[in-house]
Amino acid sequence: MRKNLIAAAGLAGVSALLVGCASAPAQSATTEAAPAPEQIKALFADWNTALATGDPQKVADRYAPNAVLLPTVSNQVRSTRAEIVDYFEHFLLNKPSGEILDSHVAVLDADDAIDAGTYRFSLTKDGKPTTVDARYTFVYEKIGGEWLIVNHHSSAMPEQA
Repeated sequence: MRKNLIAAAGLAGVSALLVGCASAPAQSATTEAAPAPEQIKALFADWNTALATGDPQKVADRYAPNAVLLPTVSNQVRSTRAEIVDYFEHFLLNKPSGEILDSHVAVLDADDAIDAGTYRFSLTKDGKPTTVDARYTFVYEKIGGEWLIVNHHSSAMPEQA
């Protein structure tokens, strides 16, 4: 009987240890703190500054090598750097400048975040200034210490006034 009690107590201790391990928070691979939402929002300004250069290569530099771009004014999904550069070669002819209207940031961890919302682009089309409102999603990943876009979706607002 005494052996059974000792064995039961031992099993209870092992069970408690296992439960304790299962409920302990996982240790992240990095010791970096997650960025503040404001840091993620600021990444749009970096991208917009790249647009202002008029250089499609500089804009493409904001994207990860394996990025996917679903652009506003093209039906083609862009999944290579060459395709992303090609898109911006044409888009930059309109001298775009973006402004965030509504932003919702989700920081997933120290290296991953999403910024989704709406933005307005001021453009020059056929020599005339115009604006386009669109929805956007930027998915960012910190790669080699730099925040890069891994997925960018942009689509014109369906109910344009």
